[in-house]
Amino acid sequence: SPLTWFSFLKLNICHLLKIMIKVIIKKDLISISGHACYDDYGKDIVCSAVSSIVITTINGILAINSEAITYQNTKEGLKIEIKSFDNITLKLIDNMLELLTKLSRDYPKNLEIKEGTRKWWN
Repeated sequence: SPLTWFSFLKLNICHLLKIMIKVIIKKDLISISGHACYDDYGKDIVCSAVSSIVITTINGILAINSEAITYQNTKEGLKIEIKSFDNITLKLIDNMLELLTKLSRDYPKNLEIKEGTRKWWN
């Protein structure tokens, strides 16, 4: 579809203001917030990929152990708190973070990973 003037302006404003999805990892808490601004709503492949990766991971963990994590989805973003450090939960979380990291390398203007220390690495 052709790029409209509004779409062009919106995408450039996003990049000028450094609006992007940010993933912040701190010990046993993962926070995800922001907007990818890759494309218009409903066409944003970066937002879609992040959503798919994260939702699939959360649902997979909860299907195996309903007490392994808690999450809060608010207008400020999504917070995942790791409650159980069992092998399966940690592998699924690590897989999610690896997929998000690979995506951020392909779309560095749209997704940023800020990694602190992971509690399970200490």
